[in-house]
Amino acid sequence: MALGIDIGGSHITAALVDLETRTIVAASWNRKRIDSLGAAEEIIDAWAVVIDDVFRDTPATDRYIGIGMPGPFDYTEGISLMKDQHKYDSLYQVNVKHLLADRLGMGASQIRFINDAGCFLQGEVFSGAGRNYQHVIGLTLGTGLGSAVFHGQLAEDANLWCAPFLDGMAEDYLSTRWFVKRYQELSGVTVADVKKLTEQMDADPRVADVFNEFAGNLTAFLTSFIRKESPEAIVIGGNISNAADLFFPAVIAGLEKNNIHIPLLKAVLGEQAAVIGAASLWEKS
Repeated sequence: MALGIDIGGSHITAALVDLETRTIVAASWNRKRIDSLGAAEEIIDAWAVVIDDVFRDTPATDRYIGIGMPGPFDYTEGISLMKDQHKYDSLYQVNVKHLLADRLGMGASQIRFINDAGCFLQGEVFSGAGRNYQHVIGLTLGTGLGSAVFHGQLAEDANLWCAPFLDGMAEDYLSTRWFVKRYQELSGVTVADVKKLTEQMDADPRVADVFNEFAGNLTAFLTSFIRKESPEAIVIGGNISNAADLFFPAVIAGLEKNNIHIPLLKAVLGEQAAVIGAASLWEKS
């Protein structure tokens, strides 16, 4: 059993994970808002309250914690390097591992960290869509573009959101804002997000055109990513993946035209992926 934690810019999400069944323990899920602009002690105290609540009666000696943290961060030593990001500035150059361990009355060696961008893929490889593969690339398609790679050890942030792509960078073409902008250009109508766009599918043939264009963009991006990493499979998550039926077939066909024949998989764990991924740092311990 290990505690998986996902640290966001405004929240902490934590749950116990059974490392044998690779599932979250029912009723242990806990999500709380955090003032990430608060003082270091306030942030650590707020995290500790959630951790103690989830562990309840588990003695300190039996507590093992995996934490998905945003970067920049020294994940081995547990030192925050975040600065001028409008979140966790007070933790800059603070040894979060030692501070949190002291607050919880446990050993620092019982806390491990992983990059939050890699956490999604770590979870999907450990317990989700990518479980049967040793070499996987992953994307989260939503408000922004997340990218990660897994080559048999720990998933890592591929940091491709800002990679040069077409007339800008990758995130310009592979995110919600691209859908909203492109549909507005074609129709003159502004939709809130991709879900709202899919609701227009039957009434407006231009929606299909937008998804086909997106599929072409995604195919081009994935082709480059695949040739660099040589994965056995691709896992796609994020809110846009909920519309996978509208672009997966075209992407698969496009990859096959480029002589790429590997599974394109929709993520299955949702928001549980990061928590399970963080807890899986203790799998072989």
